Amino acid sequence: MKLDAIIRELRDSAAFDHKRDIRPILNGLAGIDSGALPLGDDSAALADGDGHLLVAIEGFLNEFVAAEPEFAGYCGVMVNVSDIYAMGGRPLAVVDALWSDGAARAGEIVGGLRQAAGKYGVPVVGGHSNTRTDRPQLSVAIVGRARALLTSFDARPGDSLIVACDARGRYRDVGDNWDASSAAPGERLRDDLEILPVLAEQGLCRAAKDISMAGVVGTVLMLLEASGVGAVLDLDVLPKPVGVPLARWLRTFPSYGFVLSVAPTHRDAVLAAFHQRDLAAAEAGRITAGGCFDLTLGDERDRFWDLSREPFIGRAASAASSPSSHQGGRHA
Repeated sequence: MKLDAIIRELRDSAAFDHKRDIRPILNGLAGIDSGALPLGDDSAALADGDGHLLVAIEGFLNEFVAAEPEFAGYCGVMVNVSDIYAMGGRPLAVVDALWSDGAARAGEIVGGLRQAAGKYGVPVVGGHSNTRTDRPQLSVAIVGRARALLTSFDARPGDSLIVACDARGRYRDVGDNWDASSAAPGERLRDDLEILPVLAEQGLCRAAKDISMAGVVGTVLMLLEASGVGAVLDLDVLPKPVGVPLARWLRTFPSYGFVLSVAPTHRDAVLAAFHQRDLAAAEAGRITAGGCFDLTLGDERDRFWDLSREPFIGRAASAASSPSSHQGGRHA
């Protein structure tokens, strides 16, 4: 595909529409006390002793829960765990809210929750259920703790933009969900995620975000908007599974995927941390000043988004403070 066609496809996708839907919610919550960070990050952060308590929640599309109830339950743990690690934290426990059209469907969802809880070592400590509704629905919340915080608000011009993913896996039968988790051993999954809090505690990473349903491009865009910066992203060097077309990968939700803003002096150490665990990672771009986000492909370069003209999910008013105010004593 030509670059302009890729840009049109991404901007017009349902995943991007869902992210735009966040904007009025953020506006409606403007001015409330959101803890140590502005609204809009992968989790909330509440100052707690020598670190931060992290709180996050994920809800799932009804169509997805109906089509793959067991995997939806699995994702209830998996995606929440990823949010906590993206913040430099480690998960403590999850709770769920489960609605279903009968006990049998609820059992499938719970089976997925149990499987993922065991693999990721995160207990399900409670929740709410209703098996007398007209369709299955699921949301799952998580708490975790970070000793050193990673945020979406601290990317700086001149940083390396690093993308990491797990290319070992397969597409699910429904949608563009890349599953590198359900068939993998739990110890490997946990150790792969442990990279993120270690990078945070060693001061090697400035900002991070886990790759969401908007894919790698949409996730980078949210990171840039939160930090008030721009970027150039080279689609030719994005890490991805062999044989997967670029256009599909760009709309894929990977079970393990992160974008990171890293000072150039720490780039090699961060890449090595992922490569040592056989994870795919590459310096795929750089952070720039201003709000322009450009993509390159081959000899082409085109403007994907200009945040100074068009917001994406929006930016909480308190996010306008300087990036260093969020760093909690990490690296300079």
